[in-house]
Amino acid sequence: MSSGLRDRKKAETRAALSAAAIRLGRQQGFDTVTAEAIARDAGVSTRTFHNYFSSKEEAALYYLEQAAFEWVDLIEHRPQDEDFWDTVRAIVFEIVDDPERELTETVAVARFVEESPALLAKKLEFDRSLSAAFKKAVARRTGLDPDRDLYPSLVQAAVGATVSAALGFFADASEKGSTTAESAGEVVRLAMQQLERGFRAPLTGSTPLPPD
Repeated sequence: MSSGLRDRKKAETRAALSAAAIRLGRQQGFDTVTAEAIARDAGVSTRTFHNYFSSKEEAALYYLEQAAFEWVDLIEHRPQDEDFWDTVRAIVFEIVDDPERELTETVAVARFVEESPALLAKKLEFDRSLSAAFKKAVARRTGLDPDRDLYPSLVQAAVGATVSAALGFFADASEKGSTTAESAGEVVRLAMQQLERGFRAPLTGSTPLPPD
């Protein structure tokens, strides 16, 4: 077996175990779920589970970790001479416009994690490492020092909160039938416009405005 195929199979196994941990946790309550049950649901042995994850919490959080750290990778792979805010906009819209991404499911998983004390405690550790990685990526692109300059921290906090709020709003409004937006991407675009224009006056409606 080639190293590329082996790596792909490992990634698929990790993803399957993470999906099983989340699925069983949402169905049964995460406290009652065991590593044995997760392994069985994913079609592997308990030994295999422990080869990939040290705990059921780590397995459940893998789904969110992969999605979150992809932002860092996308920043690193954008053209180095591109205007930085154009880079931010490009990676945000690349993610929200990807038809293979189930963004409302990601919101649901994040909320499930926040409702589980054991998962939330682990997620706080993960959030700190993600924030540090994201700030370092911003600092490298902008020539700043993440420990001395405020800008990387502001970008990390503001963009993360903006996208999270927009996706959460769309998920809630879609469930209630109270939004005219056709996609999460529309709401995220409106939210990014609001962030760029500031908060002195609200942009109304659910459809983003034409570019200035």
